[in-house]
Amino acid sequence: MDVLVRLESGRTDSPVLAHVNSLPVLPFGTRSRREVVTLYGEADANSLALALAATVESERLEESRSGVVRHLGVWSDRGALGDSAWRDDAGKLVTCDLDIPIATLQLRAAELLGENGPTLRRVAAGLAMPDWPEGTDRALSFTLSTLYATASSGGALGVMDDAGAANWLDMVRAADAYSFEVEGD
Repeated sequence: MDVLVRLESGRTDSPVLAHVNSLPVLPFGTRSRREVVTLYGEADANSLALALAATVESERLEESRSGVVRHLGVWSDRGALGDSAWRDDAGKLVTCDLDIPIATLQLRAAELLGENGPTLRRVAAGLAMPDWPEGTDRALSFTLSTLYATASSGGALGVMDDAGAANWLDMVRAADAYSFEVEGD
């Protein structure tokens, strides 16, 4: 999952902790959809994890479809509220209201922090750094791939993209020790 996180530090009057908007996978070019998370107030890993938990839980509530667009508001006391929309096979616009309780979000956020805590903390720290140029939008993007780990046909874990195709070549390279983490490779 590709994520763009924005920080709106000037708004302190809103009870909304974050907004999450999902941009669908385009049929050409992009590998996965993008989540645009806008955090309000102070950036920290917990609020980022709650916003990402809203995305993960909203996917669990829906059947898997391509082209889904989601708009969610995340509150620290009441959970996530919003809707999702997609086009059915006939081309008709279909919408679905989403209401995710705060207890569910907190459990999923704890799992996300357990799996991706260092990444989420680095992103939050990068957004909170005081040396951003004045007048610029604070925004960072990153990728979380552990959310889509599923069992592949060989019984090993593989990463699934939004089209449902396993990145089996990466899995084979890693298994055969052909993966490199050296700059310039």
